[in-house]
Order: sequence, then structure tokens, then C-alpha cells
Amino acid sequence: MAVGSITSLIIIPSSSARFLNHINNHHGQFSSSSLLRVQGPLQKQLQGFRVIPLPYYHNHYHHHHQPHGISYINGTKFTDTDNTPSVFASAASSSSTVSSIGSETGSGLSLEVREIKERYKKWQWRGHTINYLVHCTDEDRPPLLLVHGFGASVAHWRRNILTLSQSYTVYAIDLLGFGASDKPLGFPYTMEAWAQLILDFLDEIIQKPTVLIGNSIGSLACVIAASESSHSLVRALVLLNCAGGMNNKAIVDDWRIKLLLPLLWLIDFLLNQKGIASFIFERVTRRENLKNILLSVYGNKDFVDDDLVEIIREPAQGEEALDAFVSIVTGPPGPSPVQLMPRINLPVLVLWGDQDTLTPLDGPVGKYFSSLPAQLPNISLFILEGVGHCPHDDRPDLVHEKLLPWLDLLPAL
Repeated sequence: MAVGSITSLIIIPSSSARFLNHINNHHGQFSSSSLLRVQGPLQKQLQGFRVIPLPYYHNHYHHHHQPHGISYINGTKFTDTDNTPSVFASAASSSSTVSSIGSETGSGLSLEVREIKERYKKWQWRGHTINYLVHCTDEDRPPLLLVHGFGASVAHWRRNILTLSQSYTVYAIDLLGFGASDKPLGFPYTMEAWAQLILDFLDEIIQKPTVLIGNSIGSLACVIAASESSHSLVRALVLLNCAGGMNNKAIVDDWRIKLLLPLLWLIDFLLNQKGIASFIFERVTRRENLKNILLSVYGNKDFVDDDLVEIIREPAQGEEALDAFVSIVTGPPGPSPVQLMPRINLPVLVLWGDQDTLTPLDGPVGKYFSSLPAQLPNISLFILEGVGHCPHDDRPDLVHEKLLPWLDLLPAL
């Protein structure tokens, strides 16, 4: 998940709220949701402010913008009508024939959250405890490292670990500040710090060339790590709806974000007031609010279950989690993938859900990654129809259908 999915509720002046509502009514750029009423001891302090949803972008991607079933393989464009090998068939044309393993829902093999927790291991990184999991049927199989998005954890890969471990040694890690990893008070969270954590984990724990697979800000952390690593550490890169930065301040060249910049600065100020930050965080992390947020970013609503809500909610308790939340939302956005991707000469697979409301295809990040196969021969792109911001958990069957054949085609170690 991206930061926008959790920080979807912000406080802004009522006059600004009316202005945004006017824009939404006339231009349709901002999604509309119910407003939260501020009550209790903060009501007087926040008089004149309203709590409104802050979308990363409203997804107004229409199918006339791009043909159904479009795929890019090493710069070559394929559509449903092309006579292409089945391994590169589009998600749209093949989704009805995807076979599931051990499930009637098409989700494939899935681990219970309890089983995932039983497999947790700990690693010390720069004085902090990092949580991770390793699962394999044969330790000699090539390694994969799964890196979650904002607010998520190892358990967000519940629908992927067993399927991938049939052919690979699967590692999954909780980034510092998330999941069961430490959340040190006062730590200056940055994209660069997470990228260094990944590189050190590869060097100290895995010790083999590894395929990095990330979602959202986890994707961006993998991009940064790959741009700074040698082939002895990173073998290839898989990006699932990659984020443009650690928070909403990253995409300053889009008019919608430029419009919101004063509000984002105001958010920074407000979130640095502990009482206000605690008020917002407590409401965002309520089960019913989390479920509504998740429903808005998943295409497959059936997979927004109680387990998923708890995967996000449980680690977001306590002062340490609040401190991490504030640091991430108010911190620097970090390096842009636009500057980093041309420096990466490894094989890269990009999978993008076309129903992503946080980093949609018609936003600047989505447009950039959609253009890459025509510019860089090492990039392969698949658009997954009907899929939201977290494809691996939203439609794991489609992700595995594209991912596994691509992994098979990588050069041997």
C-alpha cells in the first residue's frame, strides 16, 4: 500500500475544503467520501478545520486510453489479437482461464496469518531488530525477496509465499517501522534507509543474487537498492504498482499535487502536534475505517477480509507506530523512480493494476512506467485489468501467471 491509502484523512481549513469540492464538482479529479466530524477535546483546537479524504489521485482511467489486454515485452507491444506465445498472453484475455492451486477462488495456495507468525525470524540491523520470514522446499533454489508497501508487512504476502516457494527460496521482510520490526522513536525514516536495509539483508542473510519483488513504496525501495547494488546482490527486479515517493509530496510536477502542496505543508505542521496526530491516527486505524480504505484500493473486494484488516491494524498500535507514521508522512519523499530507472540494466518486470486509485495509470507515475518498455529494452510491462494497488493480494492468480514464466526466463545464476 502507498502512504496515500493510510493518510487518506487530513485536516484542512473549511474554505479549502469548499474549494476542493468545487474542483471535484467541475473537474472530477478528487474522489468524494464522507467527512469525519471532529468532536471531543480537540474540537475547539481544530475549530474552522474539516477532516477530508486526501486521495493520491482519483482514478479516472478509462479503457479508451489503452486497449484491453495490452502487454509490453522488452519494448515490443502486444495485444489480444497478436499471435504471441501464451506465456505473454494478456491478463485480460486469460483471466477467465487461470487455474488455481488448492483454492476455488483463484487465489492459489495461501498461508494463514498464524502460520506466517510461527515462521518469523529476527535479524539485527544497526541496533534494531528486523523481522523476516524464509520459506522453501529446497534451500538450493534461487532466492526471492518480497518487500511490502506502506502500512503492510510480511503477512501481506500470504497468498504468494507458498506458490512461489514451490520453485524458489522465498524471503519476506518487515521494513523498519512496520510489521513486527522495531519502530524506534525519533528514527528519521527515509527511502534511502529502507534501501540500505534491503542491501544489508541481501549481503548478510541471503548472500546470493536475489530477485527483488516489491509493492508500492516497497517497490521504490527495491528500485533504489537495485540502482546502488552490483549484480552479485540483485539479480532482477519486479515492481507491483510502484510508488513515486515515500509520501504525497513526491509528484510535484502534477497539477493536482501542486494544488495541494500548501495543504501538504499544513498536514506536516498539524501532524507534528502530537495530540492532533494521535487523534487522526487513532481514527484512521479503526477497523471500520481501515476496511473502507482497503475496499477503495482493492479491485477484488472479496479479498478485503478480516485477516487483511488485522494485518494492517495490529502493527499500527502504540506510540512507536504513531511516531513512524508521522515521520514517514512528513519526511522527504526520497529519490524519484524517474531518475533511477534508466540507471538499472537488470531485467525488470512491471505489473500494474488498472484500478489503482493511489498510483493510477493516468497519473504521472503510472504514465512514466507505462512508457518505459518503449524506451528501455530490459523492461517488461503487464497491465492487470480489474486489479487495484496491491496486485499480489488482490489478484494473486494474475500476478503468478505473469511472474512465474518471467522468472523462468531469467538468465541462469
